[in-house]
Amino acid sequence: MAEPLIRFVDVHKSFGPKRIYTGLDLSVYEGETLVILGGSGVGKSVMLKMLIGLLPVDRGRILFRGQDVAKMREDELRVVRRQIAMIFQASALFDSISVGANVAYGLHEHHYATMSPAEITERVAWALSLVGLPGTEAMRPGDLSGGMKRRVGLARAIALHPEVLLWDEPTTGLDPINTARINHLMRGMQRALKATSMVVTHDMKSAFDVADRIAMVHRGRIILECPKDEVRAVADPRVRDFIDGVAPPDETLDSLLSD
Repeated sequence: MAEPLIRFVDVHKSFGPKRIYTGLDLSVYEGETLVILGGSGVGKSVMLKMLIGLLPVDRGRILFRGQDVAKMREDELRVVRRQIAMIFQASALFDSISVGANVAYGLHEHHYATMSPAEITERVAWALSLVGLPGTEAMRPGDLSGGMKRRVGLARAIALHPEVLLWDEPTTGLDPINTARINHLMRGMQRALKATSMVVTHDMKSAFDVADRIAMVHRGRIILECPKDEVRAVADPRVRDFIDGVAPPDETLDSLLSD
């Protein structure tokens, strides 16, 4: 197998007394879509934020093309963020500026010195067309539906021509039609841009729709990492219960219900 594009090596991360990772090891390969599963609060989004230096690691290494992101200075991280773009759960659009200005924001931050205003305008139009929103540059985020906001967030990310896309709960709060649309876009981005993707989601249908491989986080470590076609055959009860939506026993609740 080829060398991983991204590697988390014995990563530890805590917030005060709360330990999030106690030895995270994970590999991501070029061109694949890796879906990250796990319960609420296990640190799935934290993993993505550590990869682009928005959160520091306590210990361990995070390698992108062999370079340790965890040791990079801010100016070095800016280069990484041009190559690894994150699509945030809440879209993170600026309500005070237009859709076009939102999509152009990263270009001004990272490429302004090398791109003319006409080139930026052309790139914004290209990105919005790719996500199915041509001609929406003059609109305001407040005029958009939730699904449209997600697509504008994606347009802003792909305008940078990144190598890697990080999706943080991309379908949370969306209706089934918009969920299907976002899943279709994720698959389309992989084909059109040859991008590598890491997708954090609770949505099992979306996970199996878009993934090449699936990994699962449990109590600070990866307990599953395999092609999606092999996941349903995994015997580990922690994996089975999560996939099947089976809640662990709650002795306090059982006692109350039996009274």
